Amino acid sequence: MRMFVAAVPTEAAIEDLDEFLEPRRESAAYRWTSSEQLHVTLAFSADVPERSLDDLVERLTRAARKRRPMATRITGGGAFPHPDRARVLYAGLDLAEADRTELTRLATGSRAAMAKAGAQVDGQRFRPHLTLARLGRPDNVTSWVRLLDAYRGPAWTIDHLALIASHLGEGPRRRPRHEVVETFALAG
Repeated sequence: MRMFVAAVPTEAAIEDLDEFLEPRRESAAYRWTSSEQLHVTLAFSADVPERSLDDLVERLTRAARKRRPMATRITGGGAFPHPDRARVLYAGLDLAEADRTELTRLATGSRAAMAKAGAQVDGQRFRPHLTLARLGRPDNVTSWVRLLDAYRGPAWTIDHLALIASHLGEGPRRRPRHEVVETFALAG
């Protein structure tokens, strides 16, 4: 199973970002992420053995209990690998230093839970963000990054994480369909 662990913004935060982006999306022929799929990926695995699911749920429950809720808001933006030759356009998170550390520890705990449950975990460095769009070929998105730098969404609290199954090609326009398998309250 293709799965990831994520922090999902509140409806109000997603709606505000969507309202900001909606009139602007038509100006760029990117593959825009649907508002229902916006999230902050904490851990990802392209292959979680089905027999490991119960163990993974148990481990994520423990990992979430060790962490406390964090205040944030969606603000700013950037691009991977770089705005001059971007493949991904993203929105950032505004976090106090202590909350940024807490979110990084939550990501580390989520990755460890996946690995210990037998999944092969993507090992890229954790950078908290929400993927807004993917580009078919590298492009300069500097103007988009500047536009996003002017955005500041409503405050929300990361108070739980979600284990999400990603079913490739089963969503609209053959995009992935996401299914929340389980949620875990932060209680640290």
